[in-house]
Amino acid sequence: MSRTIALVIHPGFQILDAAGPTAAFEIAGRHRPASYDLQLMAPGEGAVASSSGVTLTARALGGGPFDTVVVAGGEIVRSPEAAQEIVTWLRSVAARRIASVCSGAYFLAEAGLLEGRSATTHWANSGDFARRYPNIRLDTDRLFVRDGGIWTSAGVTAGIDLALALIEDDLGTDVARHTAQQLVVHQRRPGGQSQFSALVELGGRTGRFVGLIDWIRGRLAEPLTVESLADRVAMSPRHFARVFAAETGTTPAKAVERLRLDAARAAVEAGHAPFDRIAGETGFGDAGRMRRAFLRNLGQPPQALRRVRKDAE
Repeated sequence: MSRTIALVIHPGFQILDAAGPTAAFEIAGRHRPASYDLQLMAPGEGAVASSSGVTLTARALGGGPFDTVVVAGGEIVRSPEAAQEIVTWLRSVAARRIASVCSGAYFLAEAGLLEGRSATTHWANSGDFARRYPNIRLDTDRLFVRDGGIWTSAGVTAGIDLALALIEDDLGTDVARHTAQQLVVHQRRPGGQSQFSALVELGGRTGRFVGLIDWIRGRLAEPLTVESLADRVAMSPRHFARVFAAETGTTPAKAVERLRLDAARAAVEAGHAPFDRIAGETGFGDAGRMRRAFLRNLGQPPQALRRVRKDAE
């Protein structure tokens, strides 16, 4: 059965928002032929310029029904007329699933499709989005969110995670895994994985805490309290916690857990070390506590990640 996927772009769209999911669906179709029929659509037929100036040629909005509609984000204010046309079309389009990538969530919100639902978008838009749409349960700490037939994803590359989840939903885990391998990405970063991980890795929006992050990474097995971190950067604990959250979008405690989790995941996937040893070296203390952190953040236990890596070898 071929599923028709409408990928919707607009003047100023972010090209990776469209190209990432397109590549994922294309590769999935190689593993399961005739699974997807991809249609690139936009307000008005013809060439559509992305935010980078690169153009793609799309057909005019219309047609249907579709299995899935995926709306790209980007500079959505570049053409208010085009934006309104997309919103109007979304209100009436017949589709089993409707999804957005990055700031594409604004189109779904304006169309009323997210009212009373959970959703996510790029972290940089979270404050504005929450003020505009108070009746939407915004969860900016997730890479993607599924609420019934409506799917939303975080910024840019999270569109690939979204597409892999849609593929897994359609064609199963094996096809999603093979697709991810061809894309040279993790099989699938679960929707619950934090989109703030990259900000933490970079030391915050301005890089203010890059030295601290490196210091933490070298001491994961040690107790890393807010007080010890604040002392390292010569701040009071309260001021440090407030500034750190503003820079990274997460708390110091969650950032430490995230760094421990990343290190533990790499160790789990890379070799055959006992889980108790990995837990001790990364600061979780014991395998049980590490397992709970994996389930909470990654949606699967360490054993599953190691099994996936072995299957891929």
